[in-house]
Amino acid sequence: MTQESDLIEITKYEGEGYQPLIDYEKWRVAILNYCDELLPENIEKMQRHDETDEVFVLLKGECILFLADGNDTIGEITAVNMEPLKLYNIKKSVWHTHTLSEEAMVLIVENQDTALINSPEKQLNNTEKEKVINLTDRLWG
Repeated sequence: MTQESDLIEITKYEGEGYQPLIDYEKWRVAILNYCDELLPENIEKMQRHDETDEVFVLLKGECILFLADGNDTIGEITAVNMEPLKLYNIKKSVWHTHTLSEEAMVLIVENQDTALINSPEKQLNNTEKEKVINLTDRLWG
């Protein structure tokens, strides 16, 4: 007789921040919830993934994706105010970060081996930090 646990895995995450939930072969599904670290005034860095795209889906609340081009430096920062249940595919090697409202929940799909070794981070300078705050005020003001 087949056990239900052989047929389906059910999981959820209601804590703060990022949490991988399912890893399977080459992909991972994670949840990102609000955390103080992602308040616009607390954002200190951007990250890029050198080996993969990364998909974001806003499930509830509000989320702004901050994006920038550039290789060794962060280029011009732009912002996308996510709409619920739309897929946002951040392309490989694009600098990005995000801010979330307190009730927000974002689904993330990425390569299973996405880690700091293939996802460099870059500290924001004061002008870039101010840009993130100003973009947030403009979109959520």
